[in-house]
Amino acid sequence: MQEERVVITGMGTVNALAKNRLAFAAALQQGLCGIGPLTLFDTSDFRTHQGAEIRDFNPREMIPERYSLKRMSRSDKMAFAAAIEALREAGLYPLPDELCEETGVVMGAGAGGKPEGEDFFRDYLKNQGKGARFSRLSSLYGAASADHISSHLGLMGPKTSLMTACSSGATAIGLARDLVRRGAAKIMIAGGVEPLCRTTYASFNALQAVDPGCCKPFDRNRRGISLGEAAAILILESLNHARNRGAQIYGEILGYGVTCDAVHMTSPDAGASGAVRAMQAAIVDAGVAVDDIDYINAHGTATQVNDIMETKAIKAVFGKRACRIPVSSTKSMTGHTLGASGALEAIVSLLAIRHGFIPPTIHHDEPDPACDLDYVSTGMRRADVRYVLSNSFAFGGNNTTLILGKCK
Repeated sequence: MQEERVVITGMGTVNALAKNRLAFAAALQQGLCGIGPLTLFDTSDFRTHQGAEIRDFNPREMIPERYSLKRMSRSDKMAFAAAIEALREAGLYPLPDELCEETGVVMGAGAGGKPEGEDFFRDYLKNQGKGARFSRLSSLYGAASADHISSHLGLMGPKTSLMTACSSGATAIGLARDLVRRGAAKIMIAGGVEPLCRTTYASFNALQAVDPGCCKPFDRNRRGISLGEAAAILILESLNHARNRGAQIYGEILGYGVTCDAVHMTSPDAGASGAVRAMQAAIVDAGVAVDDIDYINAHGTATQVNDIMETKAIKAVFGKRACRIPVSSTKSMTGHTLGASGALEAIVSLLAIRHGFIPPTIHHDEPDPACDLDYVSTGMRRADVRYVLSNSFAFGGNNTTLILGKCK
């Protein structure tokens, strides 16, 4: 039996560059930077003070009044706002009753309601527990965003949350594709969400992995990541289902690969074995050739080890052609959004396909001899983009590569 082709019919995002898909596409083409001074919490005790936060986030601008925001964390509100936008774009909002039993949710999760938990325990210690409202902890866990989307929209299809660090969002999209292909759901809402919080910021500062300024992927003077926050949601359905209802189609999920380095908790395999195998597995799953890939959206964290490792992996997979394939790290604009990053960069990849451009790697001013690919560092580049390979290489050696393509 021929397997169903799975396409994307809607996208929604809230991130440091924009609060919707259209504005995000424009910001990427302009090479804007969402990294700046953090205001969400006090950074005076940290060695760095910058991040890519969503400024002036008002969930009521995106979420209808009919839905209660009670007991939703910032993360939950971001995810729900992005889900509403994605469903609207897909022509599925409000979702018809007959589809509720056949629509599911897979979310890549990260810190979840941890910012609210941090505020609670700060107040608890300050006030010695007096007047403590433990209900504030009701959405502390990372799976709450998927729960709120499902319960508010009445979705009864498959629902799960994945936590594989920076590859969570990409892996969620891969799993959602599989669920649609095997008929477990007609429609899947898939993506990732990550809020900025003190614990995460402190942890990366302790590792001395945060650039005090803006991250500089693949640049000789790179000093680490810039942490960010985002929600990124895609609507997946079979090609036949999308065509039968006359939906617009942004692109197709052609394949994905998942591997593990099995080397170190926070450092990638310097030999790039896991990254190479993830890319190769995705290419095989997609049924495309290495010569078909028009653009690589790199994991590109701007850490010394990761950027060299990923460059090495791309060369191993693409051989002599590696230096002719445009590569960029859009984390230079959005910051590293951890659990949301794979899904956010899937949206970047689809926007590149739809609008015919390669987004730039900003802040890349001085080439590193060890990173010698075409990093598109002088602004957006016009191109006919048919196939995109998008990498997500996470802590714990959790590697996921997606292949997205133009729907023919």
